[in-house]
Amino acid sequence: MAQSDRGMWMRLVPVDQPFRQLQSSDVSRRKLLQTPGAALPFPPLKVLSNGEPCILFQARKLSLRYERQKQLDLTERAFSPQKPVDISQSVCRQDKATLVMRFGDVEDVRGLSIRLQLSNTFYESSGQWWFSVESVSLLYNTSEEAVFNASEVYAPASSSYHCLHVSSLQRYSTLLLPSTEHARRWAITFTNFQIQAFNVTSSKFSPASDCATFLTPAILMGLITSLILLLVLAYALHMVIHLKHIEHDDEHKADIYFPQNPEQHENCCVENVTEKNIL
Repeated sequence: MAQSDRGMWMRLVPVDQPFRQLQSSDVSRRKLLQTPGAALPFPPLKVLSNGEPCILFQARKLSLRYERQKQLDLTERAFSPQKPVDISQSVCRQDKATLVMRFGDVEDVRGLSIRLQLSNTFYESSGQWWFSVESVSLLYNTSEEAVFNASEVYAPASSSYHCLHVSSLQRYSTLLLPSTEHARRWAITFTNFQIQAFNVTSSKFSPASDCATFLTPAILMGLITSLILLLVLAYALHMVIHLKHIEHDDEHKADIYFPQNPEQHENCCVENVTEKNIL
């Protein structure tokens, strides 16, 4: 255990302990967003601890779907200042923090809450603190809970974390992995997701560590298109070479004399025999 500058006790992880989130290749692919993107419709959700902000959270859209039922859009319920969501059960202490958003009854879902579990860890190998979202849980109908383990949702403690989609859907890279039977029935998606915890110094996000990698969908589609064009070019080149080979064969065939009828062939043979006899 070690004490931080703000008087909070945090856990230390030895340099030789393997850890899932921080791989050098992943860290090198991260980039800081120095310029803000398009303005979001609502300000970030803010959790206070001893009068100071300890969690900032924001998303352009928050949606849920249970099996094949109608999609639930919770964006306005979660972030609208006019109707603030209940976050009174959120806590920030030591190396753990929990963001709890209580929505009450939504459509046919009774007592719906969304809980984000976060942790803060010092890694000696990188020499800095990292915070991560460990899980996202849906609590509903009094006692039912759907838990999603978060995969690679982390950032340096001095930064915020941003990702275009944090979702349980495969088309969005599945950063949220269902870990319970109830979770497999739900689909949850945060669009333009941004969060910061443990080292919040103001009501604004620090520069974001973005989840985007070199192989974004746009770049992947560009690579596939280039490969298709190369295949087409290679096929065209093969056809040109093949046509030239056919023309060359036709030129050789034109030099060979073929009689048009059997009589000409017979006369030709007789003439050849006569010439041989004379010789």
